[in-house]
Amino acid sequence: MNKKTIAYQGVRGAYSHLACNNVFPESNSIACESFQEAMSLVEKGEADLAMIPVENSTAGRVEEIYRLIPKMELNILDEHFEPVKHCLLGLKDSSISDIKYVSSHPQALAQCHVNITNRNIEAIAKFDTAGSAQELTSMRDKAHGAIASSLSAELYDLNILDDNFGDHHGNTTRFLILSKDMLIPEYDENESYITSLVFEVRDIPSSLYKALGGFATNGVNLIKLESYSVPGSMKATQFHIDIDGHISEKKLQLALEELKFFAKDMKQLGVYKRNPYRDVMKTFNK
Repeated sequence: MNKKTIAYQGVRGAYSHLACNNVFPESNSIACESFQEAMSLVEKGEADLAMIPVENSTAGRVEEIYRLIPKMELNILDEHFEPVKHCLLGLKDSSISDIKYVSSHPQALAQCHVNITNRNIEAIAKFDTAGSAQELTSMRDKAHGAIASSLSAELYDLNILDDNFGDHHGNTTRFLILSKDMLIPEYDENESYITSLVFEVRDIPSSLYKALGGFATNGVNLIKLESYSVPGSMKATQFHIDIDGHISEKKLQLALEELKFFAKDMKQLGVYKRNPYRDVMKTFNK
């Protein structure tokens, strides 16, 4: 793949930055202060792609993203699953017994709560994981540590005191790779695909039940159904669905025809290959 410019939310060393490096090792990554800024750079053509987290196996969905996606002028090009391995970081001359305080994003602290408690360490909430690592370099205090990625340790010249500090193994974040272009892969019966879209239902009785009925009658599997209120309205509800299938399959076309009859403002977000990591997660969760 040609060298890309890819935008992500966070500072250098964030898990989103690590995901960019793993998927596009030759890319130029751009750190952004917000998800909206990262997506906007792609919309304006100042970046080729955006790497955006949508859900985590431990913390759940990233609420803000599901509200931004319907407004964006971008398309889902692919999905990526990034295992999250929290590292306890300290200064170069520190040891794990020196750490009395540890800083990180509240979700990272929560995901390491048992280890933090068992070691009698005081947790300090910060804006993000990599930012905590960056701040650590200027503190020069061996009693302070940070929970962040291994990439943060490399970038900020820190010591990895524990490379598996999280309480739960298998912690994984799902990312969407967003592009300005709608690039739909050609259908191959030997491949598996996901079609993602958003819609509102019409204000009629049992509209959601009827809208989704076409998927059942045509034997189409829904992988995900997310609902959230439309901003500025206490009544309108928007739905995000990930469908197991390719838009060119006849059974999916029939299901979408029925959906259109009961839904409004339907928007196709993307058609992309189903990531094989989904099968790994199934095996892990058995």
